[in-house]
Amino acid sequence: MNRSESSQRAMVERFAGARLWVVGDVMLDEYVQGEVGRISPEAPVPVVAVEQTWTRLGGAANVANCLATLGADVLLCGVIGADAAGEVLVAACGEAGIDTCALMRLEGRPTARKVRVVARHQQLLRMDWERPEPVSDALLDELLATLGSAPPPEAILLSDYGKGMLTDAALARFFALGRELGVPVLVDPKRTDLSAYAGATVVTPNQREFTAMVGGSLPPVDSEAFGALAMAQRSGAGVGSLVVTLGERGLLVVPEHGEVHPIEATSRDVYDVTGAGDTLIAVLALALATGVDLVEAARVANAAAGVVVAKFGTACVTPSELLGALGSSRTVLGGSQLQSQLANWRAQGRKVVFTNGCFDLLHTGHLSILRFAASQGDALVVGLNDDASVRRLKGADRPVMSQDDRAALVAALDCVDAVALFSEDTPLALITEVQPDVLVKGADYRVEDVVGREVVEARGGRVVLAPLVPNRSSTRLRGKLQGE
Repeated sequence: MNRSESSQRAMVERFAGARLWVVGDVMLDEYVQGEVGRISPEAPVPVVAVEQTWTRLGGAANVANCLATLGADVLLCGVIGADAAGEVLVAACGEAGIDTCALMRLEGRPTARKVRVVARHQQLLRMDWERPEPVSDALLDELLATLGSAPPPEAILLSDYGKGMLTDAALARFFALGRELGVPVLVDPKRTDLSAYAGATVVTPNQREFTAMVGGSLPPVDSEAFGALAMAQRSGAGVGSLVVTLGERGLLVVPEHGEVHPIEATSRDVYDVTGAGDTLIAVLALALATGVDLVEAARVANAAAGVVVAKFGTACVTPSELLGALGSSRTVLGGSQLQSQLANWRAQGRKVVFTNGCFDLLHTGHLSILRFAASQGDALVVGLNDDASVRRLKGADRPVMSQDDRAALVAALDCVDAVALFSEDTPLALITEVQPDVLVKGADYRVEDVVGREVVEARGGRVVLAPLVPNRSSTRLRGKLQGE
């Protein structure tokens, strides 16, 4: 691991345990997914044969979830309804480890809820339930009193979706609280008047929001005039710094002091931009809270948002995904991280391929099988024997390379999408967990002898044998190195 990778990993490790408050408009996102095979005889509308439904935290709750996914200690402050959707939302926060002591449930006010109907990964319809009434000063006092008994944060995030939580009074109180505590206050804005956020440490408008704030058309985003305009807007509005998100053009960082800094977008296939802004402000706040300067924090946040837009629906970035996006060696996925990645791939309709091995002393035979396996689908998961299982299978003097080194080398290959360790003598348990669409082994096996065949074929998948490169093996290579 080089010095840059080491510092990146240390930074991401510092995210774990950082304490942040998220205040804003809390929502529940629901998805109804199915297939459209006909038009209704009752009206010219598609009929969706529903296959599955699921819920995810949305709005300020998604910001909190993004922070919790990266290991932060998160408190969520806002209002929801005393209804079934509110119960689902609170339960989901509990599962994510989000503190909801300042999440107030109100009678007569529905939980803000968005239901999206999706077919073939395209939204057909969105239905919203909400009552965007401003929160009263008395209720704001009650929420602040609750926060006053909580451990102080290292940063405060204000997630403004224009649903009533962040009134003028609320903004003023939280900006004052940030100054009192000596912590940054970041705002994901909704208002068209940037000066409404005077006192914020950082405001993160997207290009559409910034255009509305300016009140007219913008100069080209890659021109000096755009940067000058952004600097003038920041200064005139009384906000500390701006981080303007520009879609495929990346970010423009407009600091309180110094020159503007353009940051190029991470090269990614954009699948769904839902929640990208939530991810950006969450990672930006985490980085600032743990001592990273604004420009570098924006680079890290930009990389995180690039991961999320490649996922379907409201989503978060994991520590391993963030390290991968930053160019560090990807860490091994397992448990909930592996399941989350698999769920995202399947939501995108990707075909998952699995193969496994020890991969001790990586050679061209390994590369040939891995590339062949990757060609059989859309996402390749590689099962890797841990050191103990290699010793049982190969002898006390193996492996030559540790499991961490072997995992880092395999994960660095472009054809590999995830690496998962297993400790058993066979990968059966891991295959059962992954449930791949395609299982690949070398042609020195017979299909009927491949471990996991029954698991894959039971769900309609297939087993494929990869052609071998003659006279290539770790044992042969090790013998040559030892002069045998």
